[in-house]
Amino acid sequence: MEKKKAWIWFKRGESGTWMAGFIASTDNQEGVIIERADFVKCRVPKWRVIYDEPKNEKQGPEIPQNSTWKYD
Repeated sequence: MEKKKAWIWFKRGESGTWMAGFIASTDNQEGVIIERADFVKCRVPKWRVIYDEPKNEKQGPEIPQNSTWKYD
């Protein structure tokens, strides 16, 4: 299991932001496991994770249509 530094998309009301400081890893299950000292370790969908600094921290990712991992 490889671990990489990652940015994670968080939605807050009508807006959202990319947050840095996470470590992301994958295994044979769907999604990405994210870890950070001040967050509970959890699994999120791949569309919420990027590995390079975003050009615009307020511009969100494209969420797949009919995604079972889409959170409102």
